[in-house]
Amino acid sequence: MRILISADMEGATGVTWPDDVMPGASQWERCRSLFTSDVNAAVQGFHDGGADEVIINEAHSTMRNLLLEQLDDRAQMLTGRHKALSMVEGVQHGDVDGIAFVGYHAGAGMEGVLAHTYLANSITGVWLNDVRASEGLLNAHVVAEYGVPVVLVTGDDIACEDALGYAPEALKVAVKDHVSRYAAVCRTPARTAADIRAAAKEAAALAVRHEPVRGGPFTVAVEFDAEHLAMAATVVPGVDRIAERKVACTSETMYEGIRAFKAVTTIVSAAVEEQYG
Repeated sequence: MRILISADMEGATGVTWPDDVMPGASQWERCRSLFTSDVNAAVQGFHDGGADEVIINEAHSTMRNLLLEQLDDRAQMLTGRHKALSMVEGVQHGDVDGIAFVGYHAGAGMEGVLAHTYLANSITGVWLNDVRASEGLLNAHVVAEYGVPVVLVTGDDIACEDALGYAPEALKVAVKDHVSRYAAVCRTPARTAADIRAAAKEAAALAVRHEPVRGGPFTVAVEFDAEHLAMAATVVPGVDRIAERKVACTSETMYEGIRAFKAVTTIVSAAVEEQYG
């Protein structure tokens, strides 16, 4: 049994505001250990449940946040940016039996601690076939095309509720309860590690590959907080402007859809000015 962990940071234990997750910021170094603790607990739990191998794909920001030296020695970690499938890199090779979304969060325009979709600001909403989409929803459709089930989701309580829509059978662990975008009622690392480990052990039984799901076509629509960002996004082939601040792109597969979305976010992030957005 081979498990892939897609590890994001905004949904980690104790994380509640931008300085907790921005590389180099005042609280980031401390929160790296909290983030690593969550991931480590999942690794240990999957091995408790019979996994032979667990590989972690760093999925937050620079994708260089987890502390390798603190991980269980049985784990392997893919770290660094510019990967073909970004947050779920590794699922495409045909040898993954289940995937865990650890440290996930709600999407842009939703309630939830540090809620966003790919870009911390600038994007005010993302829709997949007219359904408001979090990173979890987008990534769940990608991995489904490779026959890989989502077996575990951790994050705040809103992220867990969101996961009911895209991975109803997956185990969910809320490590904190949303109060506002920058506030939460947090459980201690010892408690969340125990909860995640127990859930991962149980989730290992769900790691059974299925037939690939071909659910296309997929239309991804993205709304921005400024008109010029929508204009900038149309540089990407196939991306059309459908409203003053909104663009859309239709792809036959979610593999193509997520890559087009990633291209849009890359172009748009380069078009943002420091003070005016």
